[in-house]
Amino acid sequence: MATKALIPDPVAEEAVESLFAVPGIHCAGCIAKIEEGLPRRPGILSARVNMGAKRVAIRHDPALTPPDLRAAIAALGFEAEPLADAGLDVAAAESRRLTRALVVAGFAAMNIMLLSVSVWSGAAGATRGMFHWLSALIALPTVAYAGQPFFRSAWAALRQRRTNMDVPISIGVLLTTGMSLYETVIGGAHAWFDGAVMLLFFLLAGRGGGGRKGGVFF
Repeated sequence: MATKALIPDPVAEEAVESLFAVPGIHCAGCIAKIEEGLPRRPGILSARVNMGAKRVAIRHDPALTPPDLRAAIAALGFEAEPLADAGLDVAAAESRRLTRALVVAGFAAMNIMLLSVSVWSGAAGATRGMFHWLSALIALPTVAYAGQPFFRSAWAALRQRRTNMDVPISIGVLLTTGMSLYETVIGGAHAWFDGAVMLLFFLLAGRGGGGRKGGVFF
């Protein structure tokens, strides 16, 4: 049987590898989107995701610069930063931000739940309204701060006309908070600030688990 000679690919032979921190990697869908989407770009041979470290290793044509690769990742809906050396660890910084957001959300959730218990116990009229306003004063800055990891990721995806799991999360949290504020303003009987903040707390606990296992704290 005749054998066909293998012709070496000059691009593959000269390929270099670049490492990027991509804090927005959260699930198997994110991994598939990056590992399947990047090689479709001219000059990119392969992409390998380390979900635990939230990093992407890209083999590519040496002609592609870090800004080119960063733009290719951004086109898939993810923010990325090149890791030029071991001291520049954007993923570790993101884990610390997640931990701070988790602490804020947890502290706020406990206090809002205490106020909610008073409403559930039968508080009505002006007393109920006061508890709702106190809950709002705690919940609004908490959602604005602790929700940033989800809001940033969702906005980055929408700017590229894509979607990810953070888009419905952000919509749900913002709608719940907005409806609760509306009910508080009109003196309604119900508000759901506790639900919005507790949702953020549990989501942050799940998302930040990898960073804490890796020894990343404040």
